[in-house]
Amino acid sequence: MSKLRRQVSPNTPNVVETRSLVAVKAKTGNLYESIAIIAKRSNQITIAIREELHSKLDEFASHTDSLEEIHENKEQIEISKAYERMPNSAILATEEFMADKIYSRKGDEDLFV
Repeated sequence: MSKLRRQVSPNTPNVVETRSLVAVKAKTGNLYESIAIIAKRSNQITIAIREELHSKLDEFASHTDSLEEIHENKEQIEISKAYERMPNSAILATEEFMADKIYSRKGDEDLFV
């Protein structure tokens, strides 16, 4: 089982839920900073899921398949459907952020001053 699938808890919804902006802002003190952190984590999750999916699908890839064999490859279809049922990466990132599972730090702006 993949690392990302283990991180998805059973109570993670597959649909978007309304969040309190006050609660999101309270995590960092700035709403836009909180959203930027969630967006960066969402991109990381998307890249990891995409790499994992492509590596699993490459196991079934054959360069000599006929058109009929491509359409009948049930394993590829099942893997793709399983990934389609996973929650959106933005939902996963928001859940991680609200549960304090994301570590973030600000850059040192006055480092070279």
